[in-house]
Amino acid sequence: MKAIKILISGMIFCAMVISCNNSNENIQAENEKLIENYFKLFNEHKWKELSELYVENAEFKDPSFGNGIVKQSKAEFVKKYTELNQVFPDLKDKVIQVYPSGDKNIIVEFVSTGTAPDQSKFELPISTIFTIENGKITKDYTYYDNFEEAK
Repeated sequence: MKAIKILISGMIFCAMVISCNNSNENIQAENEKLIENYFKLFNEHKWKELSELYVENAEFKDPSFGNGIVKQSKAEFVKKYTELNQVFPDLKDKVIQVYPSGDKNIIVEFVSTGTAPDQSKFELPISTIFTIENGKITKDYTYYDNFEEAK
């Protein structure tokens, strides 16, 4: 009888472990789909729809904001990208690699390209760490070289 209880307990434990792994894999897959949709909306310049992928007042870390973390509303996000898009009308991001990291974080390596008003083109390698909770982006920590070339 004791052996049967141990066997049943072991089977329940294994089922729980497998279930947790499947749950984490499902969350990861959904997060990766969200990020795929993120870059699709970005490249279509659909800033309002893109902002809906975030929680209200998400945390941002971006060299354009200076050092530290800045909370931005969805409206502020839309305003920032609308203004950026006016300066660079052909702004596009090309994803190089996606690196899932646990069940909440996804790291994306991509190259942003566009043409400035003076017709000069740019190509900027960027990495972003997205934190996703309950299907929404809560943190967007972006890293790139923000230094201008010496002239």
